[in-house]
Amino acid sequence: MSAPATTELHVTGMTCNNCARKVTEAAQKIPGVHSIAVSVATERANVRWTAAAEKNLPAVLAAISRAGFSAKEISAGDAAKPNRWQWNLILGLAVTVALMIGEWIFHLMMEPWFQWLSFALASSVQLFCGAQFYRGAWRQLKVGASNMDTLVALGSTTAFGFSCWALFSGHGGHVYFMEAAAIISLVSGGHWLEARVSENASGALKSLLNLAPQMARRIQKPEIQPLNLKTLSFTKLETGNPKSEIETEVPVADLQIGDRIALRPGDRVPVDGVVLEGESAVDEAMLTGESVPADKKSSSELFAGTVNLNGRLVMRVTATGEATALAHIIASVQRAQTSRADIQRLGDRISNVFVPIIIGIALAAGIFWAIHSGAEKAFVIAAGVLIVACPCAMGLATPAAIMAAANAAARRGILIRDGVALEKAGKITAVVFDKTGTLTMGKPEVAAQLEVRSQKSEVRNLAAALARNSAHPISQAIAKISAEKIELADWKEVRGAGVAARISNSEFQISNSGAVRLGSLNWLRECGVDLAAGEKFISEWSAQGATMVGLATENELLALLAVRDELKTGAKTVVEKLQRQGLKIYLVTGDNLQTAMSVAQQTGIPIENAIAEVRPENKADIVKMFQQGGKRVAFVGDGINDAPALTQADLGIAVSRASDVAREAADIILLKSEIEAVPEALGLARATLRTIKQNLFWAFFYNALGVPLAACGVISPIFCAAAMGVSDLIVIGNALRLLRWKQK
Repeated sequence: MSAPATTELHVTGMTCNNCARKVTEAAQKIPGVHSIAVSVATERANVRWTAAAEKNLPAVLAAISRAGFSAKEISAGDAAKPNRWQWNLILGLAVTVALMIGEWIFHLMMEPWFQWLSFALASSVQLFCGAQFYRGAWRQLKVGASNMDTLVALGSTTAFGFSCWALFSGHGGHVYFMEAAAIISLVSGGHWLEARVSENASGALKSLLNLAPQMARRIQKPEIQPLNLKTLSFTKLETGNPKSEIETEVPVADLQIGDRIALRPGDRVPVDGVVLEGESAVDEAMLTGESVPADKKSSSELFAGTVNLNGRLVMRVTATGEATALAHIIASVQRAQTSRADIQRLGDRISNVFVPIIIGIALAAGIFWAIHSGAEKAFVIAAGVLIVACPCAMGLATPAAIMAAANAAARRGILIRDGVALEKAGKITAVVFDKTGTLTMGKPEVAAQLEVRSQKSEVRNLAAALARNSAHPISQAIAKISAEKIELADWKEVRGAGVAARISNSEFQISNSGAVRLGSLNWLRECGVDLAAGEKFISEWSAQGATMVGLATENELLALLAVRDELKTGAKTVVEKLQRQGLKIYLVTGDNLQTAMSVAQQTGIPIENAIAEVRPENKADIVKMFQQGGKRVAFVGDGINDAPALTQADLGIAVSRASDVAREAADIILLKSEIEAVPEALGLARATLRTIKQNLFWAFFYNALGVPLAACGVISPIFCAAAMGVSDLIVIGNALRLLRWKQK
C-alpha cells in the first residue's frame, strides 16, 4: 500500500503558536488534506494528502494566504531553518543592554550625542528584528484582521516614532529609543523560548517519527545467470539451501507486501509483518507502553518501530507506508496536537475582538494623558497598553495543553483522536464496560456440557459444525471442540442471539424438519424451547461467570454448553481506580443475569449496575438511556457489535484487540492489551481539562490586570513587554507539567 503524498511548505509571517493554529485551520479546510503539522520555529508545514490524486497544493497556498500568511513549496532536501528568533534576541539584547547601561548607569539619556547613538542602534532593531512583526501586522491588515503582531508593531512604533519626533524637531527632553528596542527584544526573546519549549513538547512525536529505520535487509534469491554450456557441470543444485539466498540492504520505501525481511538482534522492525522463521523477544514499549518484551515465534505479528532483542527472525511484510501501526499512531498524535477543543472557542472569540478593543483603550488612554500630562506621557502609556495586552497567552492556553497531553498519552500507549475527545474525556461521569474481550481475556473455552437428549459426541460434533462459520468469540470456542464435518443447509446467524440451520446428514435427523439452533438461552426461550431440564446446570455454571449456550431443535433442548472466559487480571483494580475518581461503573452484556452478576461481583461493579441479556443493537440504547438521565458516558468495548455504542457514547474507548470498525468509532484507542490504561486515560484527560482552565484563567487574569495598570501609567513599556513574554511562558510551562503527569 503506497503512502499518501506529502508536501513540505515554507510558511512566513508566523510569530507564535496562535499563528500556527490559524495556518493549520486554513489548510485543513481544503478537500484532500489529511493532516498538517506546522512548526513556528522552523517556519515549515508538512501537509499530508489523503491520496496523491487529491493533492490540491494551489488551494492550500491560497487558503494560507487568505489567513494572512505566505507559503511556498520547498524541496524535501532543503535544510530546516534554525529558530530565527535567536538572532533577533542576540541583536535586540545587545542594543538594549548597551542603551540601558548608558541611561541607567552613566545617566547619558539627556546627552545629544547619546540620543543620536540611541536612534541609530534602535533603528537597527526596528529594521531587522521588528521587520517580522511589521510584515505579520501588514499581512493581517490586508485580510482585514489583526493579531499580536499588530499590537507589538503599534506599541514599538509609538515609542520609536515619538522619540524620532522629539529628536528631529529639537523638542528636547527624554527619548524612548531604549524602550522601543526593549519591547521588540523582549517579545522576540519570549517567542524564542516559546518555540524551544514547543519543540520540546512535541518530543514524543519526534521520537515516533525516528523509530522506523531507513534501510531493511530484504531476502532474495540470487539472479539466475545465463547457461554456459562450456562450463556446464553436474553439480547438484541445492534449491532448498538457505545459503542460496542473499540479503540485500534496500530503502524501506522500496519494500512491498510479501517481501521477506531478515532481522538480527538489535534491529528495529522496518514495517509491519508476521514471523516466518525464528524465535525472539521484541521490545514493543513504543507501541503499548509495556516494559516487558513480547515473545515472538512463527505467525506472530511484528510492528514497525519495535526492536528485535535476542534472536534472528525472518518476517513477511504485511503493511508498508501509511498502513503500518506506527504510521497510524503518528497520524493520531499529529491530529490530536493540531486539533481544537470546544473550550478553545471561548478564547478564539475573545481574541478576534480583543485587538480592536485594546487599540481603542490605548487611544483613549493616550488622549487622557495628553490632556493632563502632555504628549510624551501619552505616547509612553499608549505603547504600554498595546504591548501588555498581546493575546498570545490566550491563544496558547488550549493548544499547548492538548499538545502536551497528546504526547504524554502516546508515551503510555494511549491514542487520542483529537482535542475534542480529550475535553469529553475530562467530563465523563459514568463508564460502561462490555464484557467479552474487554473485562475478560477474549479467549473463551467450553468448560462443561450437559446432554439432555443427544449423546456427548453428537452434541460436540453438531455444536461445532453450527458454530464454525460464525466469527463470534463464543462460537469460535465451541467450533474448537470437534473437527467433524456435518452437512448443513440454510445456515444463518441471528446477530446477538445465535445460529440456525438444517441438517442434511440422515444420521443426525433429530427433528422432523432437521432444523437446529445454537445460541443464547434467552433466544431459545423466545423460540419456544423449554429449558427446565437444565436449570440446575445453568444456575451452577452461571454463578461461576460462565456464558450459557443451548443446542436445540425447533422446540426441544438437546444440550447445554458452559463457555467460560477468564477475567483479565487487572479488571478489579481498574474498576476500583475508576470508582476512586468518582465515576459510576456499569456492565453491559448479552449473557444471562446470573453470569452478569457473577462477573460484576468478581470485578467490584455494583450488582445493580450489571445489565444482562442486552443484544448488540440495544447497547447504544442503554448508553442513550444513561445520557438522558444526565450522565456523561464513556463506553469501553472491542468488537464490531460495539461500534454503535462507541459512537453513541460521549466518549468511545476501544481496547487493543478491537476490530477496525470499533477503532474507527472510538475517540480513544488503548494499544495495551489490558484495560489498565482506561483510568490512566481518563485521569490524564481530567488533568488536561484542568490545565486548560488554569491557562485560560491566567490569560484572562493577566490581561484584566495588566491593561488597567498600563493605562494608569503604573507599569512601563519595558515591564509590559517582559510581562507579556512571561505570561506566554507560564501558560506553556503549566501545560508541560502534563508530560510528567502520573496517576495517583
